[in-house]
Amino acid sequence: MIKVSEEAKRKISTLMSEEGFQVGTDYVRVGVKSGGCSGLSYELKFDKSMAEDDKVFEDNDVKIIVDKRSVLYLAGTILEFSGGLNGKGFVFNNPNAQRTCGCGESFSL
Repeated sequence: MIKVSEEAKRKISTLMSEEGFQVGTDYVRVGVKSGGCSGLSYELKFDKSMAEDDKVFEDNDVKIIVDKRSVLYLAGTILEFSGGLNGKGFVFNNPNAQRTCGCGESFSL
């Protein structure tokens, strides 16, 4: 469902440790909300528990939870991390996005 690149896994591990979370036990919550210049934007945060309607996925030893509404928007997405000169941060390579904004933080279907 959602794939995690090796570079994203390393960054997630570092950030989770810094914020008091554990990679093998706690979750990365990924979601979609209304907003952004293309209509929808991504959310990414850490969580220690999951809600009743969350779906759980695991890739590259990272546990990901996605709310039921966001699952359809994120199917097949690859979570990557870009640390180059053009910016630094997590990148969502979403095959469902028909249009994305210049910063890559929002999309439309």
